[in-house]
Formats: sequence, C-alpha cells, structure tokens
Amino acid sequence: MVGSEVIYIEVSRIADREKRQKVCILYSISNSNVAVGADVEKRAIDLEKLGFNPFDVLYISCAGKSKVDVLLTTDDILLRKAVQNIGVLNVRVRNPVKWLIEVI
Repeated sequence: MVGSEVIYIEVSRIADREKRQKVCILYSISNSNVAVGADVEKRAIDLEKLGFNPFDVLYISCAGKSKVDVLLTTDDILLRKAVQNIGVLNVRVRNPVKWLIEVI
C-alpha cells in the first residue's frame, strides 16, 4: 500500500473525528509515501486538461509515479473519468470492493 502527501492532506480535512481516526489507522499501514514533485505536478496538469478534478489528478499522478498495480477509490466520478481515459492513464483505477472480488 502506497501513501502520498495528497492523501495525507485530504484525510486531515475529514470533519468527522472518528472517521478521520479510522482512515488514519488505515493510512498508517502504507509502506511507502510518494512526494509531490515537479514530475507529479507536470503529469497532474496534463490530466487536469482531460477534466479530472485537482485532487484526483494528483492521486493518479502519485500512483503512476509509484508504479502501483491499482489505484482504489470509491469516488464514482473518478471511476467514470478513468474508464473514459483508460488509454491515457498509466495506472488502473478500480472500486475496492469490485477489485477485491476480482482478485479473490
């Protein structure tokens, strides 16, 4: 599991204290962390031109940089956009429940 500066920022913005604590526990098991540098920013700018929102392009860019097998998200808008742009992305974007069913 790979984390990033972007995930940390978004988790810190969760208003519900209990939910934020649970997400922090899950986040703490990540075995590496991707920093947002010029390479990630450049890729994010290119992806944003395709209509992805700013946080999502950073997630995708960080996932691509770290060469993860899959970026898991429950964000339906991100999932739809990823399907529409599958040929441009350098990472698979999947719903965690559907992905888990596939790998089991």
